[in-house]
Amino acid sequence: MLGRSFRRVVPAVTAALAVSAVAAPALQAKAMAHTAQATVNVTAVEFKFTLSKKSAAPGKVTFKVTNKGAVQHDFKIDGVKTKLISPHQSATLTVNFKKAGSYPYMCTVPGHAAAGMKGTFKVT
Repeated sequence: MLGRSFRRVVPAVTAALAVSAVAAPALQAKAMAHTAQATVNVTAVEFKFTLSKKSAAPGKVTFKVTNKGAVQHDFKIDGVKTKLISPHQSATLTVNFKKAGSYPYMCTVPGHAAAGMKGTFKVT
């Protein structure tokens, strides 16, 4: 014969397990969104950037920047930038975007951004 307290605990535990089973996939999806990994290929020429993707989910985004131009360029986004990249060379920059928003990018070589080497990357 079951005691009264045991009969009260069993339904409460069953309900808690049911709620956690329903909530777990949503929590996993949210956690995965913050650790998403994306790669964006960036081509630099005089005087523009071409990105293979213009947006990504929050998380780590790796920008693979290739300079196909005739002069040095760099790539700056969210306060970090590559080294100067010589013609026909590449550099990689990984940025962890923690929240959605619009993130401007640019070449910091004097005059390059003003000539068109800039844009906005979106994290959605």
